[in-house]
Amino acid sequence: MSTNPSSGARQETTSAAAPEPLYGGHHHRRVSVRDIAAAKDRGERWPMLTSYDALTARLFDEAGIPVLLVGDSAAMVVYGHEQTLPVTVDELIPLVAAVVRGSHRAMVVADMPFGSYQSSPAQALDTAARFVKEAGAHAVKLEGGLRVLPQVEAIVSAGIPVMGHLGLTPQSVNVFGGYRVQGRGEAGEQLMQDAKSLQEAGAFSVVLEVVPAELAERVTRSLAIPTIGIGAGAACDAQVLVWQDLAGLTPPPGPRFVKRYADVAGVLTDAVRTWAGEVIDGTYPGEEHSYH
Repeated sequence: MSTNPSSGARQETTSAAAPEPLYGGHHHRRVSVRDIAAAKDRGERWPMLTSYDALTARLFDEAGIPVLLVGDSAAMVVYGHEQTLPVTVDELIPLVAAVVRGSHRAMVVADMPFGSYQSSPAQALDTAARFVKEAGAHAVKLEGGLRVLPQVEAIVSAGIPVMGHLGLTPQSVNVFGGYRVQGRGEAGEQLMQDAKSLQEAGAFSVVLEVVPAELAERVTRSLAIPTIGIGAGAACDAQVLVWQDLAGLTPPPGPRFVKRYADVAGVLTDAVRTWAGEVIDGTYPGEEHSYH
């Protein structure tokens, strides 16, 4: 043990200055865009998950997930549509509010649905402001590159952080002719330019969906802001999945990029069948489940 009294002070100062990891950290405040930028500077990878309700938000938040996305994928996994296009701002706002209430550390990002920002910067700002004012969102996400730069600039100028989204942008699925890999060949250079333009417009991060891994790596190296991959290889700064895909709730086969880490559908089905059987044979509710 050192007898130098200043040694402990130096160690304490160094320890206090050590950055908290983005994933699994324990500080009692929300993750901010500054935290995310610092993780990029450190070369630290991190996970992002979707969430649509307070219960899963609490679980994912306690697991240390630093960013929760209330995606327009709610159109399919919550509301039962076949695409993301039908979901509305009014349908997403209660979901965003629930995720905010269910979490205490994670940054909650609200997905801006189709038709809620494309027509003008003013429309985009109005939509983003609703998510912040009515639901408590900490940031918003929108799809597109050069064509939405005025929208991004308007939202950021109003003080609302913006997450970009390039590659396979589901709201443009009808233009793409289906869910296909984007950014091959010359289209890759356009995606690169879009990513740089989003950064210049003030976006704090950008999702890259279903693009060649080599292109995603190039984009990641070229940007000062983090890239978040989904079907974009391992070189991105972060990765995101729809939690129902990760947990095995959605029916197979899923997209190639989905890895199932659990069979929640099987567990839940077994639990329901066991309970139903006990109801039918009269063993539930038992004495311990009854009041007197």
